[in-house]
Amino acid sequence: MSDKTQPSAIQSTIDSITATGQSILGAVTGNSADKAQAQDRKDKAQLEDDANHAGASLGGVSVSSSGVAANDPNRTEGSWNQTIGSGKEMLGNLVGAEGLKREGIEQNKQGKGQEAQGQLSDLGGGVKDRVSGTVGSAVAGLTNNPEAERASREQHDKGKTLQRGVESELQDQADADRK
Repeated sequence: MSDKTQPSAIQSTIDSITATGQSILGAVTGNSADKAQAQDRKDKAQLEDDANHAGASLGGVSVSSSGVAANDPNRTEGSWNQTIGSGKEMLGNLVGAEGLKREGIEQNKQGKGQEAQGQLSDLGGGVKDRVSGTVGSAVAGLTNNPEAERASREQHDKGKTLQRGVESELQDQADADRK
């Protein structure tokens, strides 16, 4: 499994459940110390959950609390094609060149498809690596094979990083569409 320095969705859930129980106990007994400890534990669980889901895609790589992983080239190339296409469309509008405008619209559209293809590839590969890494790490732990456990943990972390990078891009796109 992942080392204890990395955020864990399971641990944050356990901490949140424990905090709820401690809060109920504090409410029933009237003990303000239990209530304060429950709030501290709840805050810690929320921070860990937020860190576990944090990710970004920057310059052809995805970054998360688990590390850095190279993105599918289609993500970067698709984004580039969208930018160039938008520029051509804007320039075509500015100078009245319908052909350039149409070319820009088409390049932007193709770039969106290309980026989506790369995102789908990284998302699917990320989920696959997370599952395979988790299973491999568990098996390696049971067979007392620390090298295989480390390799499986790295596979899991790479998958998680790719998945979080795609998720952050999709969130950024959804936020931009709302504006």
